[in-house]
Order: sequence, then structure tokens, then C-alpha cells
Amino acid sequence: MMNKSARRIHYIQHAPFEGPGYIGIWAREKGYELSVTEMYGDYKFPGTDEFDLLVIMGGPMGTYEEDKYPWLKDEKNFVKKVIDAGKTALGICLGSQIIANVLGAEVYPNKEKEIGWLPVTFTDHTAQKLFDGREKSPVVFQWHGDTFDLPDEAILLASSEACVNQAFLYREKALGLQFHFEITEKSYAEMLDNGLDELTDGKYIQTEEYIRKNTQYIPECNRMMRAILDRLVERS
Repeated sequence: MMNKSARRIHYIQHAPFEGPGYIGIWAREKGYELSVTEMYGDYKFPGTDEFDLLVIMGGPMGTYEEDKYPWLKDEKNFVKKVIDAGKTALGICLGSQIIANVLGAEVYPNKEKEIGWLPVTFTDHTAQKLFDGREKSPVVFQWHGDTFDLPDEAILLASSEACVNQAFLYREKALGLQFHFEITEKSYAEMLDNGLDELTDGKYIQTEEYIRKNTQYIPECNRMMRAILDRLVERS
């Protein structure tokens, strides 16, 4: 295991307004190296020996939109290579869907979109402990319209009323989260500013006003994000 001061975190970003958020803060506080592949530019993937933890961010596209976003094929091939190599990976929202997809699971539109500050429920005490959750059903930031089947060998960690598969762990190394623990005051606002057209009528879609007024959940989301990242780095 390499010295903690030399840890290298690489993240894949799919849209200018969905960056690493708190993950970047955590990495800088720890003194870890942080690098990025921006899929909306001239992207290039690193070698699997050039990082210790891969983080795959969210984005407004679907994993099944390869005709519209041809680079998805390249990204999926890279993520599969990373997981097959036994590297540690974290997927958030679209990132979780990409991990599920490369593990053989189907990704498709959910019956309901989830947008705003909504609760998820940990499946059991072990799952809650993994996230260092103080509550069994914490409120998190959601912004997704798709869902996925649970990959073979994956352990379901969290669910919500609208979406059963909210978080999963695969072979102790690949973690998928449909929700956004990495959200900050700046990053949630960027997502909201760029997605106002999605705030349509829906049982699990909150208003812009409600979302902007309820950022009190951010510190607890970040605390759990820190716990997850610390555990993943230990496993890398």
C-alpha cells in the first residue's frame, strides 16, 4: 500500500456544471493528487497505474445515448478496464449508471424523476455503517431520471420510495451512488441553474424555491461523502 500523501484521485467529468464538488475539497485537504478527464473536450484517459481511485461524475445524458454521445463507448470501455483491473471506483448519478452498465446491468428511464432534497433508506445496519450514517433515512440531493438493474454480485445499500436501486457495492471495490453526497453550495446551484427546464410537475420533483431554501442538508451529505472516500482510499 502506498503512502497516503501520494494518493492519486482521477475523476471523469461529463458536463462543465457537474464537477467534483466536495470531493475536490476532500482531496486537497488530504494532500492527494487530483486529475481530470473532461468528456466534453479533447478527452484522454490515464493508464490504470496512474491513479488509485477513479471517480465518475454525473451528467444530463443517459448511458444508452451512445448515438448522441459517441464518447460513451470509449468511457465505458475505460471504466470496465479499471474495474477488471481491480482498481477502486466510485460512480455518482450517471457514473453509477455507467458502472452498473459495464457490469452487465440494464439502464433505463425510471418511472419517476427525483430532483431535490429527498430521503434514501439504507438497506441494513451494515450499509448504514459503511456510509457512517447517523440516520437510517438521511435526506440527500437527487437529480436523476434513469435507474438500473442491480448488477450480478453487487450488494444493494440504499433505496428510496421512487427508485429501488440507489446505491450498490461490487466486490468491495466499485461503489455506485444515484444521489449526490458531493454537493456543495456552489455545485448544487450550478446544477440547478443549468437544469431549470427539468423542474416540471412530478411527485418527486421539488420547486426551485424549495431546493434553494433547503441547503441545510449539505454538511451531513459532505460528512458521509468524506467517510465513503476515506474507506475507498483505504481499499485502493
